[in-house]
Amino acid sequence: MCGIVGAAARRDISEILLEGLKTLEYRGYDSAGVAILRTADGKLERQRTVGRVAELESTLTSEPIPGHTGIAHTRWATHGEPAIKNAHPHASSSRVCLVHNGIIENFETLRDELIAGGFHFASETDTEVIAHLIASHWGDGVDFLDAVRSAVSRLEGAYALGIVSPDEPGRVIAARAGSPLVVGIGDGENFVASDVLALRTVTDRFIFLEEGDLVDLNNDTVRVLNLEGETMEREIATVELEDDAADMGDYAHFMKKEIHEQGRVVRDTLEERLGRTQVLEPAFGVQATPILDSTDAVTIVACGTSFYAASIARYWMEEIAGIPCQVEIASEFRYRKLVVAKNSLFVTISQSGETADTLAALRIAKAEGFAHTLTICNVPTSSLVRESDLALMIRAGVEIGVASTKAFTAQLVDLMLLTILLARRRGLSDAREAELVGHLHALAGHVESALEMDKLTLELAGDFVEKDHALFLGRGSNYPVAYEGALKLKEISYIHAEAYPAGELKHGPIALIDSDMPIVAVAPNDGLGDKLYSNLLEIRARGGRIYVFADPAVEIREDEGFRVIPMPSVDRTIAPIVYAIPLQLLAYHVAVLRGADVDKPRNLAKSVTVE
Repeated sequence: MCGIVGAAARRDISEILLEGLKTLEYRGYDSAGVAILRTADGKLERQRTVGRVAELESTLTSEPIPGHTGIAHTRWATHGEPAIKNAHPHASSSRVCLVHNGIIENFETLRDELIAGGFHFASETDTEVIAHLIASHWGDGVDFLDAVRSAVSRLEGAYALGIVSPDEPGRVIAARAGSPLVVGIGDGENFVASDVLALRTVTDRFIFLEEGDLVDLNNDTVRVLNLEGETMEREIATVELEDDAADMGDYAHFMKKEIHEQGRVVRDTLEERLGRTQVLEPAFGVQATPILDSTDAVTIVACGTSFYAASIARYWMEEIAGIPCQVEIASEFRYRKLVVAKNSLFVTISQSGETADTLAALRIAKAEGFAHTLTICNVPTSSLVRESDLALMIRAGVEIGVASTKAFTAQLVDLMLLTILLARRRGLSDAREAELVGHLHALAGHVESALEMDKLTLELAGDFVEKDHALFLGRGSNYPVAYEGALKLKEISYIHAEAYPAGELKHGPIALIDSDMPIVAVAPNDGLGDKLYSNLLEIRARGGRIYVFADPAVEIREDEGFRVIPMPSVDRTIAPIVYAIPLQLLAYHVAVLRGADVDKPRNLAKSVTVE
C-alpha cells in the first residue's frame, strides 16, 4: 500500500521522484520522504514530512536537493505512529539508506541482535532493522550488493526495497519478496518503483521482478540476480498506459470520474469475449477449456468490495450453473482448517492483484490441493495473475479513488462470464445462454441509464448529511449489493452504515429503527418484491424513513415514510450490477456534502499489500 520510487540518471531526479510519489498518492499514506545523493559533494541528504506529498514538495522547493541518484517513499503506518522519525527513507548512520514496502515479521529478534551489536535505533519501524542489518554485513572487502543479499536472506515476511549509499554513487539496489516492484528502463537512466504508474512520465519499458529477485542498477545498466547471486534473465515489457489515467478531466474527484466510466468499462471488459449469442471461450486462454471441464466446485476468496462481488456471484453460480460455490473472506480463509472438495476451482478477486491476504490465500490453496486456480484482476502484471493458472482481466483501467467503483462493476461482469462458461458444462441450453448474453450486450446501456440518476442522488444525499447511522437492505442476490452500498457510505462519508438481508430485520436490527436512521433498500423485479415490501412496512410502522430503489414492475407505493426511486427495468440476473450504481452515487454526494476527502478517505489505502 506504500509507494516506492527510485532513480539513477544523468539528470537531476528530484522532480522525477516527486512526480512518482504524487502518482502513487492513491495508494494511501501518512508521510513522505526522499533521500538523494547531492551532485555537489556526493553526500546523502534526506528530507521527510508527515502528511501529504505537497508538503514534501514545498520543502524541497525552498531547500532543493539536486542529485542524480535517489529514492523516495510514501508510508502508511504499520510500525510506529505517523511521525518524522518513522517516515521513510531510513538510514544506518550515513552509509545505508533505504525505502521499504511490506512487513518484516522477525524484526524484533533482529532488532535485539543489532542493538546488542552496538546499533542505535531512531525509529519504531521494522524498516530501520533492514538498514542496520545491511550495514552489519557490509564489512571490508564486501560489495554493496553482497551485503544486501546477505541481509535480505535473513528477513522473514514481505518486502520491496530500494537502497542507496553515498559510498556507491550512481547505484541503486532493489529487492523484492512478497511486495510488488518493477524496474523502469530509460535512455541513460533507470528506475525502480512499486507501480508502473509512478514511472509513466519517464518510460514505457519495464521489468516485472519475480519473488526473490535482486536488482543492481545505475544509469546505464540493469542486472537482475537471485538470492544465490546468479544472474537472471527477465523480459523487458512495453506497457501502454492511458494518457488520462491519472487525470480527473472535468470531474471534481477521481471517484466521480470512475463512477461515470462504468459504461465504457463494461464494454471494454466484454470486448472480444461475447459473440452474438454465446460467450467466446477461446478468449479465456488455451488452458481454460480443460480447467473448466474438470471443475465440479468453486471457492472464491476476496476482501472488501471484491468479497461482495464474489457474494453476488455465488447466487449466479448455484442458480445458473448448478455448481457448489463457497465464498470466503481472504483474511479468514488463511487461518482455518480447509476441507477441499474434489476438482475444485479456486478463484481470487483483487483489483490490484497484490492484496496480501488474497495472495497468501492463493498460495495456501495451491499447497492444500485445489485442482486449479483462476484470478479476476485489473493488473495483468500483478502477482495474482502471474501465480494463477488462469487470469480473467477486468479491463477497468487505473482506478485512483480508494473506494472501488468501476472495478467492482467489471469484476461482476467477469464473474457472470465465468458463470456462463461453467453452466455450459452443466446443462445450460443454447437458448438460455443466448438470453444471458443478450442481457450482457444490453448491460452498458442500463449502467448509463442508472448514471443519469446523478442529480437525483445528489438531492437524496441532503437527507443523509446530518445523520450518524444508516441501514441498507436487500434480498437474494441483491443483499450483497446492500452490503456494498453500506461499505461505500461508511468508507468515504464516515457515516456508520450497516447492511442486512431484509428478512433478518426481525432478528435484531429492527431494534435500531427510529426517525433519525435512514433506510436504503434495493428492489429489482426478482420475485422477492412482496417479501421486501412487508419488511419495509415493519420499518415504517416504527418511524423509519425509507428510500427504495425499485424496478417499475415492483409494486411499492410512495407514501409517507416511503421515497420510491424508479430504476431502469433490467433482468434479475444483471440487476445487482445496475443497482450498485445509484448507491455509489449516493455515497459520493453525501461524502462531498460532508466535506470528506472523497478520493483518499482517512485510514484507508487503495492496495492493501500487508496483512
